[in-house]
Amino acid sequence: MPTRWSDDSAAARADLAACRALLRHGSRSFHAASLLLPARVRLPASALYAFCRTADDAVDLGDAATGLARTRDRLARAYAGAPLPHPVDRAFARTVARHAIPRALPEALIEGLAWDTEGRRYEDLPALRDYAARVAGSVGAMMSLLMGARDADALARACDLGAAMQLTNIARDVGEDAAAGRLYLPLSWLREAGIDPEQWLARPKADAALRGVVARLLAEAEGLYARGLEGVPLLPPGCRPAIAAAGAIYAEIGRAVSRAGHDSVTRRAVVPGRRKLRLAARSLSAVAARPRAGGGAPLPEMRFLVEAGQAAAFAPPPARPGGVAWWDLRARLLWLLGLFERLEERDRQRRDAPRRAWARDLAR
Repeated sequence: MPTRWSDDSAAARADLAACRALLRHGSRSFHAASLLLPARVRLPASALYAFCRTADDAVDLGDAATGLARTRDRLARAYAGAPLPHPVDRAFARTVARHAIPRALPEALIEGLAWDTEGRRYEDLPALRDYAARVAGSVGAMMSLLMGARDADALARACDLGAAMQLTNIARDVGEDAAAGRLYLPLSWLREAGIDPEQWLARPKADAALRGVVARLLAEAEGLYARGLEGVPLLPPGCRPAIAAAGAIYAEIGRAVSRAGHDSVTRRAVVPGRRKLRLAARSLSAVAARPRAGGGAPLPEMRFLVEAGQAAAFAPPPARPGGVAWWDLRARLLWLLGLFERLEERDRQRRDAPRRAWARDLAR
């Protein structure tokens, strides 16, 4: 099997196209944000995210035990150089070989998915960070390696940023998770706020005590964003805007939760498309940022990811022109604005469909 990502065969191009199509329809946020990445990173990142997405779907949308076993088999085959005959698996196998992605990183992600199937809950913040390290810090570390940022500081900051995004997801989705019988908020925090976790899960409500716990989690996420974004200047210039934009947009989701009074039980925070565009536009300044001292040593829960990333042997590819021309970035930002607006209109139509059907029934 070819191990050079630059393989320009028709088969390799078709596999990549299939990964991009899957993400375009199933992971719209990643697909949109990835347009700010240079092609040399965007293409392998698509293969990486497509594998992660299909692994998540295999666990969530079918029998969990079967899905986990199949995902572990897919991973083993990819690392053996004999992937399943599927475009995502073939593209993923090329990516991990070409970029020396250590197997420990996707294995950590799969372990996090296994914790989800167990319905595992987390007693305190360190336990929750253990989970975030697996389901999000691992992806941050893999992305750092794809971009060619392989030193300990860059890897640690990528893990911080991934974990910050995961804490934001948890804070935003408290109500949705409760409806599915899941609870990710630290149990000790709930008890300190006078909330019995089991009773609350049986009857979720956004009272003052619960909102205080959500606010506390978002404060932790803000600290991780501050640490994670310290790593942006450590990335190649062409990669900085995309990562800075992703961090800014996710942090804004947390602020939207805050503006809603930290009620993520009866409502779901949304960042409007034009606001996303403004945040993405501001990220252009990250191109000129100068590397400086990073955000400190890796968090204890993330250290195994950093060590795994550093241990991987890697032969750097031939030098390529760096960066993305400013006018190219501007065109991509304008395209993103149109995409955000189309997605919002589609979501509005989906939300309004029951109301329109009800009105038609009344008119009959």
